[in-house]
Amino acid sequence: MKNVLKKCNLCARNCQVNRYQEVGYCKQTNKIRIAKAAITYFEEPCISGKRGSGTIFFSGCNMGCIFCQNREISTQNFGVNVTIKRLAEIMLELEAKGASNINLVTPTMHVVGIKKALKLAKQKGLKIPIIYNTSSYETKETIQSLASLIDVYLPDLKYFNDSYAIKYSNAKNYFQIATTAIMEMYKQVPKVEFDQNGYIKKGVIIRHLMLPTLKNDTKKILEYLYNTYHDNVYISIMNQYTVMDKFEYEELNHGIKKRDYEEIIDYALSLGITNAFCQLDDTSSKKFIPKFDLNGVKKTYR
Repeated sequence: MKNVLKKCNLCARNCQVNRYQEVGYCKQTNKIRIAKAAITYFEEPCISGKRGSGTIFFSGCNMGCIFCQNREISTQNFGVNVTIKRLAEIMLELEAKGASNINLVTPTMHVVGIKKALKLAKQKGLKIPIIYNTSSYETKETIQSLASLIDVYLPDLKYFNDSYAIKYSNAKNYFQIATTAIMEMYKQVPKVEFDQNGYIKKGVIIRHLMLPTLKNDTKKILEYLYNTYHDNVYISIMNQYTVMDKFEYEELNHGIKKRDYEEIIDYALSLGITNAFCQLDDTSSKKFIPKFDLNGVKKTYR
């Protein structure tokens, strides 16, 4: 991936821009940009647990989800640039605070710098697992370049039907692209492993956020995942869709109905899915949205 940023093709957008001189769809330059680095507790139990996850929120996004909860960083580009050295320091600082892992959120656009920072941090003693938390709208080659650096992949699988991916996320061919990327993740870490305290050490957890009125699309995704991976991966079935604004699509102006979510859980069980995480409490609240305040970043440069 030498000089990939001079003709960027890290993700499925394949913008081919020279990020040293201009920006593509994700609005990112050749610099690493971060909005927050902190211990968080709202991930799956095996990720957060009591110790929390050392979460690094990167600025920018290569998706276009109109319902995005993190739009302050995904589309408004809030954050500051940091050096590779500083990113490595941040990882080590989170480990020193007791984090159970390093959780890289929307990292795709910054993979080049992240790889260098990871290698540096590991040279300086970083031991905890590294989690790659992604929308999955990226190339197989990008995932291949991360082999041996990532312990846990935490990809989304948002849509089965491409018409929904285009309508809500401006992401053509999403299912094909995402499933290809996820398969490469699985090839790298095909076995889920936990430590003695129940924290995940290796493996793949595939997230699916239910959207209003898309029960059948969710069922298709669950069918695909179980038929493809059976119980070799974990599936996180999420009901935390939160209405952020008044949307042009009326169906998005309502949360997930309890009975619809329960129907999906029952359907997952009927397929034979046992390795799954469910959200049984009310998670569709803006109180769970992180406050992007540059906490934990510091030592920035322009």
